[in-house]
Amino acid sequence: MSKKTRKKSPKSASRASSAATAKAGAAKNAPTKKAPKTTGRKRPPAAKRGEAKPSAAGSPPLLEVGDAAPHFVLPHDGGGFVSLASYAGRRLVIFFYPRADTPGCTLEAAAFSRLAGAFADNGAAVLGVSADPVKAQSAFRDKHALTVPLASDEKLGMLKAYGVWGEKSMYGRTFMGITRTTFLIDGNGRIARIWRNVKVDGHAEEVLAAARS
Repeated sequence: MSKKTRKKSPKSASRASSAATAKAGAAKNAPTKKAPKTTGRKRPPAAKRGEAKPSAAGSPPLLEVGDAAPHFVLPHDGGGFVSLASYAGRRLVIFFYPRADTPGCTLEAAAFSRLAGAFADNGAAVLGVSADPVKAQSAFRDKHALTVPLASDEKLGMLKAYGVWGEKSMYGRTFMGITRTTFLIDGNGRIARIWRNVKVDGHAEEVLAAARS
């Protein structure tokens, strides 16, 4: 019988079977390695419904009745400068309007001009303010025979201090501008009344009634 055709003895076959069984058992009992956990950033918790959004960084809080009126010094249509100190000891009406010589602003400025004498009789002065340059304010005054001074705040300092400059939207377009707002300041330089998002019709008369009281 040749070596190629020689059969394995039962004893050697038994040894091979035992070795295979031991190898399988060792593999079964070996500890399994866990997949490493991902270390991605956790998502911040979602904002609660109805929670107010924080205001933009650096934006001052809105003024309230009783607050001291922010000081200002601005050029105006008649030449020279006007300031809060110019009205010390008197009540002052400041009406902020979006743009000179536009329909709504013209009606508002004309109404305050028409009632300027009545305001003066009740110890109150009137001042209009917008971001238009002095030249545009002077042209606005002359075109409509306005009698109240119109101050120019091209650098937006006063507009921001009084909280009337910010983001607006119209016809689906977003832009920065002035929200039509009026303040009544008492003789001590404190805010007595505030009218925000003003509707022009009858507004000057409403402010005059407040000044009389």
